[in-house]
Amino acid sequence: MKAIVVTDEAAGTAGMTLAERPEPEAAGNDVLVAVHASGFTPGELTWPGTWTDRLGRDRTPSIPGHEVAGVVTALGYGARGLSVGQRVFGLAEWTRDGTLAEFVAVEARNLAPLPGDVDFAVGASLPISGLTAWQGLFVHGRFEAGQSVLVHGAAGGVGSMVTQLAKEAGAYVIGTGRATDRQTALDFGAQEFVDLDNDALDDIGGVDLVFDVIGGDIARRSAGLVRAGGMLVTIAGPPEAQPVEGLAVDFVVEADRAQLGEVVQRVRDGRLRTNIGNVATLDDAVAAFNPTERIKGKTIIRVRP
Repeated sequence: MKAIVVTDEAAGTAGMTLAERPEPEAAGNDVLVAVHASGFTPGELTWPGTWTDRLGRDRTPSIPGHEVAGVVTALGYGARGLSVGQRVFGLAEWTRDGTLAEFVAVEARNLAPLPGDVDFAVGASLPISGLTAWQGLFVHGRFEAGQSVLVHGAAGGVGSMVTQLAKEAGAYVIGTGRATDRQTALDFGAQEFVDLDNDALDDIGGVDLVFDVIGGDIARRSAGLVRAGGMLVTIAGPPEAQPVEGLAVDFVVEADRAQLGEVVQRVRDGRLRTNIGNVATLDDAVAAFNPTERIKGKTIIRVRP
């Protein structure tokens, strides 16, 4: 099968190549998925699981990409809840070959049914950003209606999902980003916007929940904005500062079939919009992930027409 592979961690996305790889088999509890669309997060190329297996052994050349939408073609022993021919979407495991390929083997529990009225490209754009937003807000952030939420990177893939889910759940949302992101963040539902290059972050005052995707100095300064009993939730690694009278938590997104169902239902009924910036073929994937200019929104690879 055709697949995008990486062999050199230092090369980043420039080290991606299109290659022929053996078609995977569905092991126990797996399903084999014919990939129709795949999502990719550049940060994957810094994750240990992209380069080594669970025992720390080199596994290159490895296939990146962990978001998938496609059709089940085979069931491994013990796979439950899905059937051959079913449209699915979800997350492939971090330490196994991923979804930038014509086929991928995934644990059945990590996938959810993809409704027939949701395009495969849309399905592939949802797992990481949708689940990260859902878990950060409702699982780790313990969000309650009426709270104020500061969303860093509100125009990005994760931030735009957080903004929309929080707004729908009854939050007052303050988004941040670059000056050029202002209108996009407001269009996704932010009631205020802070230009991190030119506006004073401290002028926001207190908030109940900070959702951070940036880390570093922004996360440290944001900790001081959390009200008593509030939360700082981050996906950028352990926070350098804790809220004085609140909590801070960093987390790694996990696959969850029920949560995927919640996210895709909101897409179906118009409560949630995806943030897709570019759709390219597998043959053009390397160029798509090495653009000559900044692309707003997520790049999706459509593997099959």
